[in-house]
Amino acid sequence: MSSETRRSIFKGVGLNYEINNTEHHTKKLSKDQLIVRRGQPFTVKVELTQPFNPDLYPLTITAETGKHPSENLGTKSRFGIPDKISRSPSAKAVWKVELEKRSYPLTGSLNLTITPPADAPIGKYNLTARYRNEETLLATLVVLFNPWCPDDSVSLSDEAQRQEYVLNEHGIIYSGSENYIRSVPWDFGQFEEDMVKICLKILDVNPKHLANAANDVSARCNPIYVSRVVSAMINSNDDYGVVEGRWSGPYSGGNEPTHWSGSYPILKHWYDMNCQSVKYGQCWVFAGVMCSVMRLLGIPCRVITNFQSAHDNNKNLTIDVYHADYGVREKETKDSVWNFHVWLECWMTRTDLAKDGKYDGWQVVDPTPQEKSDGVYCCGPAPVKAILDGETDLKYDVPFVFAEVNADCIDWLCKADGTMTKMLSDTKSVGQNISTKTVGSNTRLDITDKYKYKEGEFTNCSSCFQFERRLFQTACFSSFQRCSIGLRSGLIEGHFKIVQCFPLSHFCVFLVIVLL
Repeated sequence: MSSETRRSIFKGVGLNYEINNTEHHTKKLSKDQLIVRRGQPFTVKVELTQPFNPDLYPLTITAETGKHPSENLGTKSRFGIPDKISRSPSAKAVWKVELEKRSYPLTGSLNLTITPPADAPIGKYNLTARYRNEETLLATLVVLFNPWCPDDSVSLSDEAQRQEYVLNEHGIIYSGSENYIRSVPWDFGQFEEDMVKICLKILDVNPKHLANAANDVSARCNPIYVSRVVSAMINSNDDYGVVEGRWSGPYSGGNEPTHWSGSYPILKHWYDMNCQSVKYGQCWVFAGVMCSVMRLLGIPCRVITNFQSAHDNNKNLTIDVYHADYGVREKETKDSVWNFHVWLECWMTRTDLAKDGKYDGWQVVDPTPQEKSDGVYCCGPAPVKAILDGETDLKYDVPFVFAEVNADCIDWLCKADGTMTKMLSDTKSVGQNISTKTVGSNTRLDITDKYKYKEGEFTNCSSCFQFERRLFQTACFSSFQRCSIGLRSGLIEGHFKIVQCFPLSHFCVFLVIVLL
């Protein structure tokens, strides 16, 4: 055997950390780990000990993520120079590589441009290269969502918004009451030490990953899936979640929710304590921590405060308070209205709901454990546009969020014969001064009009019904019949009959009567 054959083919690999991480907006995360965003190329320099002859000996590169990489699941991709790699017919998320012109194949000096696809699962990858009969590890890298890539499902076109909703570490969370709004500074700290490890750990200990790791890692290509997983993992109710909630004292064994002013101490403590939940948090803590995780993963997000926020426990879109008549036992209610409640909006496309982009954009995602969604304490993503138009037949959790900003507050008198009489109906107090931080400024931005139409607003039609009231009634009907009647497909069945249809801006409101 000749000395040339015995000698290693791969002489060295250069990952160009500073250039790559700077171009991918991840420089603050690491100076010695390659952290890139999907749909965007990065460069790698490979030095061989012999000339590179791709016509005789192709260079094959493999990208793998998770413990069970699969081409069909998009968690494994084989590609190369020339790109004549045999792939599975069902291969998803195929990577690409090109040989740059400034390479010198005759001396074995190769400058490669590698591009993860815009639909690649996010997470930690091993990148290996094979030339002739030798294989080497090129890099262990992390791939994140990419708001700068037009083909990514979290693409955000405005650079000022990307700076605010992905890269800004310092924010404001609003609290107090509708008449006295307080601004509380919050340090998101998404670029602090070990934040990549912490956020990937959150994904790796979620129940769906523990139940089926291969499918869970594959699904991380979708921000809808990731946002639901993170929403569930920020609270500790079902899993190894980050924060344990407590809404009144004593706060023994932990800190009062008002103790916290940033996410990193909470996330770091959770990680260092082997995924034991941190005590204690309330809505603004849950939202602040989740915002940090989502911005780290590359999903644009912002913290939202809703004043006079309804908690509709029985999903009838009203907040019911019961008063006992003389000699009648008082009836309890689990419905409530909070002075304020805090959640997130995350930016993404919703092709699962409409192909025309109707529901793309901001989605409500709420990590505070209020009600279960598909058996888990999470909420969203619910399109803000669907909430505005009262389309309560859409996933995920649109009826619950619609009620938070639109519910009627009704006082009932419970009589001895079991009947109830409506005493008072307040249609206006819920959902006030919905607020978030302004882009590039510490001023408050009121976005109430993105969630609800003005109370008592009229349309052009001759109907005497007010626009907001008609929409609320339609939302109630849609929510009630969602499981049994195909309203959106035009199939009205069972004990309902359409009696009139009023055209609105983008849809029709169906007024119905119940046929007993």
